[in-house]
Amino acid sequence: MPQTPAGPSAHPVYAISVAAELTGSGVQSLRLYEQIGLVEPARTPGGTRRYSDADIERVERIVELLGDGINLAGIGRVLELEAENAQLRARLADVNR
Repeated sequence: MPQTPAGPSAHPVYAISVAAELTGSGVQSLRLYEQIGLVEPARTPGGTRRYSDADIERVERIVELLGDGINLAGIGRVLELEAENAQLRARLADVNR
C-alpha cells in the first residue's frame, strides 16, 4: 500500500536491525513485542522480519507507553482501545457525510 496523507505506509521494508535503530528499541525487545502480539511485522519467504512505516510508528507508541510506566499487558489494551476509537471516528465521519 503506498503512503497516503491519511497515514504511514504498510509496505514492509525495514529489517529488524533497522527497525530497532529507528525506534530506539533493542532487537530482542522487538522480538518480544511480536511474540506477545503487540506488533506483527511481515515476513519474507525466507522468514526474515520486515517492518513497515506503520509498524515503526506502532513500536514508537509502545516505547512511549513503556516510558509512561505502562506494562506490556496494559499497552496491548491501550493499543486495542486506540484502534477501536479510530474505527469509531471513521464510522462517525462516514455517517456525517
